Amino acid sequence: MKKNIFKTNILLTLLVILGACQPDFLNTDPATEFSELAVWSDPVLVETFINNLYDKLDEPLSDGRLKAMIVDEAHYRGNTGAKNFNNGLITQDGIPAWNYSGNYTWNAIYKSIRYCNIFFENVETVEFTETVTDGKTLKERMLGEVHFIRAFYYFNLANIYGGVPLITEVYTLEGEYEKERSTYEETVRFIIEDLDKAISMLPDDHTGDNRGRATKAAAMTLKSRVLLYAASDLHNKTVFQDYKNQELLRYTDSNQLARWKEAKDAAKAVIDLNKFSLYKPEPANSDEAAQNYFNLFVSKDTEEDIFVKYFTVSVGQRYGLYTSPNGYRGWGANAPTGNLVDDYKMADGSEFNWNNPEHATKPYDNREPRFYATILHNGAPWRPRYEEAKGKDPENRIQTGRREVWNSTTNSMELVHGVDTRSGGIENWNGTETGYYTKKHLDPNNDAVFNSQSVTWRFFRYTEVLMNYAEACIELGEEDEARKYINMVRRRAGMPPITSTGDKLKEDYRGERRIEFAFEDHRFFDVRRWVIGPEAYTDAYKADIVYEMDETTKVTNTIPTITHVKLEDRKWVDKMYFFPILRDEMNKNTLLIQNPDY
Repeated sequence: MKKNIFKTNILLTLLVILGACQPDFLNTDPATEFSELAVWSDPVLVETFINNLYDKLDEPLSDGRLKAMIVDEAHYRGNTGAKNFNNGLITQDGIPAWNYSGNYTWNAIYKSIRYCNIFFENVETVEFTETVTDGKTLKERMLGEVHFIRAFYYFNLANIYGGVPLITEVYTLEGEYEKERSTYEETVRFIIEDLDKAISMLPDDHTGDNRGRATKAAAMTLKSRVLLYAASDLHNKTVFQDYKNQELLRYTDSNQLARWKEAKDAAKAVIDLNKFSLYKPEPANSDEAAQNYFNLFVSKDTEEDIFVKYFTVSVGQRYGLYTSPNGYRGWGANAPTGNLVDDYKMADGSEFNWNNPEHATKPYDNREPRFYATILHNGAPWRPRYEEAKGKDPENRIQTGRREVWNSTTNSMELVHGVDTRSGGIENWNGTETGYYTKKHLDPNNDAVFNSQSVTWRFFRYTEVLMNYAEACIELGEEDEARKYINMVRRRAGMPPITSTGDKLKEDYRGERRIEFAFEDHRFFDVRRWVIGPEAYTDAYKADIVYEMDETTKVTNTIPTITHVKLEDRKWVDKMYFFPILRDEMNKNTLLIQNPDY
């Protein structure tokens, strides 16, 4: 039945050694370092080599900062890079805030692709045994893994650049390494070819210490995502009318419906494996639905995990530090925007509306279950406080507002700021600026925020497959089938079924995807592939929360007045649908063609 992430030991410096191209490389002492000859003569070292390739896949929890902060999900407190990105200040000399993604840059991805190619160049020299484990020989399994990983790397490139140079050989310092960009269509075809090879070579399941490595289902799910993106409007419509090299960005034929059919079939193939299911799909009530959804993201293993990455506390990730509320010694990054909060529906499925007096008076009441599993809002219960904050919050509830309190000594009103605000007395340079914190992925049992937490990161979970399938069905006009699968996800979330049709069904689907996959790094790419940048990159809003004092009685109200007010200017510029190839890369390779408007 599962799963796909192993306890990887990535402390070796193998990749640095192999990539160094140093004249004295082969003179290393075998007692302390691994020579290239030693690596390819020992299957154990080859496996360690592959472990390092896994580590270079893009998962954001290690660093702790999500792409949510450079799209309309979140705000990064006081960060100039994120603000510049969210205003389109991107040039071929720099992509602000993109360093959050670490292994997601042009240089880093091509470096990792080079390591994949080194493996393919040397794998035939390795003396593998014919022992079969989990239905595959070690050589088969390793070949499948590296085809999967290389496909993932190229997919990451295609998502932000379009068609890219397809490198399959290992360049040396003496080689001629200038190469033109392949078309977007060629790039996707190459990725699918790698994935089809991986599907044929990878085991159905892994056991023992191999749990978590790529499986057949992982490769099939990545194929589903690749084909979904390829069928989307960004790669099938003319977004940049004056750009002369359309083939680098999109398909130039009129076969978009055929591509949606491919995307549908790829998702259905994963469904038909009958290996995965939604985590606790039938909640008894809204409270249980919220708890189930929260537990999914702090559990080590679930029945809907297809490809995940495990962590330990000793080799963990910093998400808890970056995301935790200020009053819990956290840094308050990944702070949900008021824009996202407003998009969570009411419990009955209706829209939240600030013009509704009942909604505006108590905006956090009667919202849908995933809201309470994802957002830490003012008054939300959370874990016990640390010693220095206990006196400020005996009830263990998030405080992101301010109180107007009468000071009888000075005969004046003073403001008392909540402990989770930047003025709350813990750290005045940390904390949310939106009035919200992210709860999703946050381990409530992690006592020491400044130590790494070990929450699993889910690259692929079964819910995505169901939603991919539903999206393709919508685009193909198969609305009954689409609603069936969307409503499976909604039922698990404790929400009523949708009944919409036509454009409203597409709108409902996109809203469902926004909420279901919040803070899982989907939204950044969904905005682009749907070509809805102007809708998403509008001004960011925050919650202004004040417990007002009655001027006559001098008594502070126990119910706060909450409004959403503008926090930050944001704007969309069409060039942001793709990234620029940075100037130093253009200078290295004169055959490269730049993306539009850079």
